[in-house]
Amino acid sequence: MRKALTGAAGVFPPHGRYHHGMAVTGSDRLLFLSGQVGICPDGSVPSGITRQTEQLFANIECLLKEGGMDRSHLVKLTAYLLDPGDRATYMAVRDAWVAEPAPASTLLFVHALARPDFMVEVEAIAAA
Repeated sequence: MRKALTGAAGVFPPHGRYHHGMAVTGSDRLLFLSGQVGICPDGSVPSGITRQTEQLFANIECLLKEGGMDRSHLVKLTAYLLDPGDRATYMAVRDAWVAEPAPASTLLFVHALARPDFMVEVEAIAAA
C-alpha cells in the first residue's frame, strides 16, 4: 500500500504535482528502473524535449508492465534535465502522465547525459 506524505503543517507544500514522500507498507515487490531516456524501440531519438519526455515515459510504462506493475505503483521519480528552460515542458508531460497519488519526485539540472542527443533522463522506483 502507498501513502502520500505531505509534511502537513511542518513542511512547505510541493511546488508541483508530486508528494514530499511515499510510505510503502505491505509491499512484497519493489521495482527499480535505470534511468530512461527518450530513445525509441528502433534506436531513434526524437527531437525536442516534449517528444523525448513522452518517449521516456512510454519506456517506463513498458518496463512497469513487464514487472507486473503500472504507473499507479510509482513511488519515486528522479529526473535529470540539461536545460533549465525545459523545466515547464518536462513538468507538463510528467504531470499528465503520473497517476494519483503523484509519486515523490526530484528534478536535477545536469551538465551532460550519456549521449549528446539526450535532453532528459528519468529513474523510477515502483512498489506493489
